[in-house]
Amino acid sequence: MTVAEDRVHDAASDRLPAQSVRVLAVLLVGAFVVILNETALNVALSGIMTDLGIDERTAQWLTTGFMLTMAVVIPITGWLMERLPTRTVFGLAMSLFSLGTLIAALGWGFPGLLAGRLVQASGTAIMMPLLMTTVMELVPPGQRGRVMGTISLVISAAPAIGPTLSGLILQFLPWRFVFVLVLPIALAILVLGLRQVPNLNETVAVKLDALSVPLAALGFGGLVYGLSQVGSPNAVAMEVALGVGVIGLGLFVWRQLVLQRSDAALLDLRTFTHPTFAVAIAVMAIAMAVLFGTIIALPLILQQVMHAKPLFVGLLTLPGALVMGLLGPVVGRLYDRAGPRWLMLPGSLSVLASFGLFTQISATTPWWELLIAHVLLSLGLAFLFTPLFTLSLGSLPPHLYGHGSATVGTVQQVAGAAGTALFVTVMSSVAAMQPAGTSPEYALAAGARVSFLAVGALWLVGIVAIAFLRKPAESPQPQPVMAG
Repeated sequence: MTVAEDRVHDAASDRLPAQSVRVLAVLLVGAFVVILNETALNVALSGIMTDLGIDERTAQWLTTGFMLTMAVVIPITGWLMERLPTRTVFGLAMSLFSLGTLIAALGWGFPGLLAGRLVQASGTAIMMPLLMTTVMELVPPGQRGRVMGTISLVISAAPAIGPTLSGLILQFLPWRFVFVLVLPIALAILVLGLRQVPNLNETVAVKLDALSVPLAALGFGGLVYGLSQVGSPNAVAMEVALGVGVIGLGLFVWRQLVLQRSDAALLDLRTFTHPTFAVAIAVMAIAMAVLFGTIIALPLILQQVMHAKPLFVGLLTLPGALVMGLLGPVVGRLYDRAGPRWLMLPGSLSVLASFGLFTQISATTPWWELLIAHVLLSLGLAFLFTPLFTLSLGSLPPHLYGHGSATVGTVQQVAGAAGTALFVTVMSSVAAMQPAGTSPEYALAAGARVSFLAVGALWLVGIVAIAFLRKPAESPQPQPVMAG
């Protein structure tokens, strides 16, 4: 059966063509693996510090460097997806990720391990915008909610599951196996994808602006690094990085506004002229700050306040991750039927309720209360991410899909860094202000309560913004030609 016949056959049953399903399945599995890897190393940092003889600040570069690379590379993906065929972009993403995983698994000292993480991050940065752009190309508007629900599993559940799987691996094997066990999976996805992923786009000979790339590196890289250093002893480095980031971002925006007049922008900012996209991105930024901040703060609280083991930390966060993942497709179907409002309002209130529980944290809090709070948070975010991803990209015209996907990815990294900085800074600052003689556990618990209270106040802004979101009107979408 040809692609055209396959499409006609499946259209009658309101299902995606079989070839589209295969393509999306390969991309989803690939994206899940690369995003899972972003947070899998968090639980292993303690063992890496001991094995390689490095301190905590040095080890943190394995996470900070990953986020920095993501923030720098993601803005370039819009240009990549215009300049190169779809299959080539996929091959580049998975090849970089596989190579980085191999380098990290070999891990000859800290420099080699860091190099592997940076190469991994380059592949990860390309993969997510490619997935979302492909969905917008292949999936009709009336079915996007369902497919975006599955993507929300990748984007939201994978980072939460990462520490769980890492804790399980570390219970029995050395930290290098966090990479060793991923490598054959990544290579298998690469081989399968090169056979299954078609070329969906018509390449355009767009020139890569030589000035935009370093400005993107200074702007987004400076902001992510500066935010990651908030609360560190080196205040000068933080201030310089944030200053460079703000100036670099301002110059980057100016350069894109000039270039987009001739459709040559590295990251086309006309996406923000669409109000639904702009508001959805703002809410998404707050939600990502909440998610990544909690991913960092909760394990820290469990280990340093309650003295929990890494495996227990991973198992306690697993139910919430499963809730978020399993609800993704369900929420997607509800979105297609009922629209975003009846999903996002209850979801936002569930997130707020979880903050109410988290603000009661103390050194004597039973573990099951934290479990309930984490599940409530995951439940709320599950009802938010799918509508946000669908609304943001669905409100754009097709020629801006690639740039919209790159913008979403970039905002995720910067917001994640901001959320982490907010949690850690407030928590450590309040802990340091406790009266002399207060035990470290009680001091950190006090800091945690205030940090969740601060983020809860920020979340109220997100709830207000949600009220302005509307489902974009559906318009006929031409089906792309799948080149072999």
